[in-house]
Amino acid sequence: MIRQLETMQPDKRQHIQTLMQLGEGRDVFPETQRDVIRRSWQRCLEEYQLDPSRPRPVRVLTQQALRDHQESADELLHVARAGVERLYSQIAQHGYALILTDQRGIAVDFRGQRDQLSELRRAGLYLGSDWNERYAGTSAAGTCLHDGAAVTCHQREHFDATHIDLHARMIEDAYFLHRYRDCLILRFDTAREFVHLNGRGLFAIQEDGKVIAANHEGRRLIDAHLERWPPWTISTLPAVTQLFDGELNELLSIPHANRDQIRAFRLRADDATVFVTLIEPRGYPVRALPTVSQQDDPVPELDQLAGDDPSMHRLLKLARRMRHENVSILIRGETGTGKEVLARALHDSGPRAKAPFVAVNCAAIPESLIESELFGYLPGAFTGGRPKGMRGLIQQADGGTLFLDEIGDMPLPLQSRLLRVLAEREVSPLGAETPIKVDIRVITATHRDVTELIASGQFREDLYYRLNGAELLLPALRERADRHYLIRKLHAELQAEREQSLHLRADAISALLSHHWPGNIRQLRNAIAFAMATAEGDEITLHDLPEVCQTHTGSTRGAASPLAAASPFASGASSNPASPAPASAGADAGTDADANELLELLRHTDWNVSQVARQLGVSRPTIYRRMRRHGLVAPNHQPLAS
Repeated sequence: MIRQLETMQPDKRQHIQTLMQLGEGRDVFPETQRDVIRRSWQRCLEEYQLDPSRPRPVRVLTQQALRDHQESADELLHVARAGVERLYSQIAQHGYALILTDQRGIAVDFRGQRDQLSELRRAGLYLGSDWNERYAGTSAAGTCLHDGAAVTCHQREHFDATHIDLHARMIEDAYFLHRYRDCLILRFDTAREFVHLNGRGLFAIQEDGKVIAANHEGRRLIDAHLERWPPWTISTLPAVTQLFDGELNELLSIPHANRDQIRAFRLRADDATVFVTLIEPRGYPVRALPTVSQQDDPVPELDQLAGDDPSMHRLLKLARRMRHENVSILIRGETGTGKEVLARALHDSGPRAKAPFVAVNCAAIPESLIESELFGYLPGAFTGGRPKGMRGLIQQADGGTLFLDEIGDMPLPLQSRLLRVLAEREVSPLGAETPIKVDIRVITATHRDVTELIASGQFREDLYYRLNGAELLLPALRERADRHYLIRKLHAELQAEREQSLHLRADAISALLSHHWPGNIRQLRNAIAFAMATAEGDEITLHDLPEVCQTHTGSTRGAASPLAAASPFASGASSNPASPAPASAGADAGTDADANELLELLRHTDWNVSQVARQLGVSRPTIYRRMRRHGLVAPNHQPLAS
């Protein structure tokens, strides 16, 4: 971090150092600092936990998501249009740009010089950019929305140091792209949705991957890499494959092998994930480069488990090698990350595919029954058993794969018996005198730290090493760079299962992408299934998602993510469906003519928002906005009376 600060421009370095000292509790506010800026800086540090030493990339919505925001702000745009035009006519000659944001900080209107559009996009001064204070820090738009009052924010009053010299960086990047227009250029950023418009890092490279030049962000990456890895010799140019964890053909094939011409890579400097695109010079010949899938034989069962997430890419590369082996595999990962799905894919893609795959959840079977379930028993082995006895699950998996989920919950006495099965490749049913030979491959899974269980005496160390012939660690959904791929894949699977055709609208996708997902892929699948079951019409919108997804993407001052739309229902609703809840401004909604008219229409249509919108000739978001304004809550979204 010290080295990064040393390489910054002096004014930016001083700005960041001041903010870091404030974060340490030191009163180092400049004497001329205005109270409105002082309060905003404190919010950024204390409430939002923004790190001044890690500037955040500009965030811009997709075109579809932007249209949804503009539709929600249709009344604002209509009223403000004349004022925007008049104001811009007064400032245009001085080189200023103008943006109008909605109540969530999303730029829904924009005016700027045509010859500066590309630079303005990269600076976030364009349609769809997110200026909410919670994400972008102190700025005129975001701080104005928080305080509900007009705010002027000059260069060094911004919280994010990158806003101090937006114009300088825009000029540098524009010159870089022009200077190296005849070269291959790699552009990268930490946010996928903004790589094409405002990718912060630029490398001009040769066809062999050697770096010719880098912009400021690219040079920072090289410096960070040199801190971790031995430096290159003076006579050797660095290669992009030394900076990004990937093969050269993976980088060079990006424009032709990826749908959005973007691919995720892990940085060797700090293991962070970045998104990369390749800009080819005009007239560059299209070459037949082998893609990743062409380097190895396709394995559909494994290939469909992930998009371009680097962690999953490494995991599946190992899984490809292990699928033909008879080595025991331990899969670790949080609940809902897809451990059984991966185990079944290993089975289905290997030589045992036509034999049984037997899955056992060790945590779901009562301890008194798990022994007989696993090992089976002969007739009369114990009271209450089946008259003819039962083949155990281990025997049922003979020739195939035995998958033991939540192995960390297996009782200690059974661990000893399982160890014998693995060592001797034979099983002894309860009541049997002669063991039975079995040919099985064992795959186990757990969300627990087995080494801690061993240390506390809850798990046998010798069994652990028997099970852990190879370990596969599944990342949590929130850590994966291919969440968009998973959303599309699960949506398509559920459409096929339910024989439905529902379009997944951009505002819903934005909410799904920004949610934390403590239940991982299982929770994501359930959320999409819920939306499909409750959606009206032929599309899924934000308002069709489970309320927890809407809450986490709300526009309230304390919301976790300012990017997506707010929940359509008030949180503190009355439990009486016959009357509207109090409005947030404290007005009596019962005396409001507009509220009463809307309430009557909603009751008459059984709270069918689409039907009400058609009757009034407005959009669904407009109806939801009016419902929020008046505190109207659908009966099925109100809290149960205690």
